[in-house]
Amino acid sequence: MNAINSISEFHRLLSLPEPRHPLVSVINLEESIFLENEIWKGFVNRFYCVALKRNAKGKIRYGQQHYDYDKGVLSFTAPNQVQQLDLQNMECGSGYLLIFHPDFLLQHSLANHIHHYSFFDYAVNEALHLSAGEEDDLITILYKIDKECRHIDKHTQEIILTQIESLLKYSNRFYERQFLTRKNNNSALLTRFEQLIDDYFNSDVPGLLTVQYIAAQMNLSPNYLSDLLRVHTGQNTQQHIHEKLIAKAKEKLSTTHLSVSEIAYALGFEHAQSFSTLFKKKTNLSPLEFRQTFN
Repeated sequence: MNAINSISEFHRLLSLPEPRHPLVSVINLEESIFLENEIWKGFVNRFYCVALKRNAKGKIRYGQQHYDYDKGVLSFTAPNQVQQLDLQNMECGSGYLLIFHPDFLLQHSLANHIHHYSFFDYAVNEALHLSAGEEDDLITILYKIDKECRHIDKHTQEIILTQIESLLKYSNRFYERQFLTRKNNNSALLTRFEQLIDDYFNSDVPGLLTVQYIAAQMNLSPNYLSDLLRVHTGQNTQQHIHEKLIAKAKEKLSTTHLSVSEIAYALGFEHAQSFSTLFKKKTNLSPLEFRQTFN
């Protein structure tokens, strides 16, 4: 897999002059010309990228999905995520790219918690659609970062990282707004989610139900599904699965004569002890203690 290792290398591939700062850059897409290069057929960046794109035409492939950029959207890419660009059918349109290398975060608190911004692992078709006001807020931050890159001194890193963290916090807020405003679509997703869980536990599919499995069935990334559920229900995907699993276990413990081991295996556990540990954690009772309450 081809890799774009540095901010400077990325600048060259977009026909841009050397970046003012070696570890962070704000790129104006209207000033960029993507060089015809085999690298775009499959590549990874070694840096974070936040892309604010407007009026773009064309397709980007990310993982197993294509996304048509025909509206203003904000998308996020973490280092080492596989991407493809179709240059033959792409017009950059307008917008900005904020790119920053992980080394730029060193010795700053953001290095320890940037992984909490789960939208860096969303699929590309789960991009954030911005209102005009939201777009203005983010562009203002990008202008400040770009301006700071022109005056590098001992304060530069702290000031830029403060702005980046502000942008990420705004993006968190705007994603929550998107989860809530797409009510009809999300209501259908929540209904399908509940149905998939019920169908799994009522089937003979071997193994434990996983977040990855149910997200794949819904054509969503695991992080996007969990964040969507958390906004609407207060629980993430794993918590929902555990809740349904415990309910199913209680039903079997109270209405059948199956042993604890048999119930554990029926629910997908390889080891009965793992089931008992989870059950006690969720109910404060062991499976046998719970069964005894019905005798």
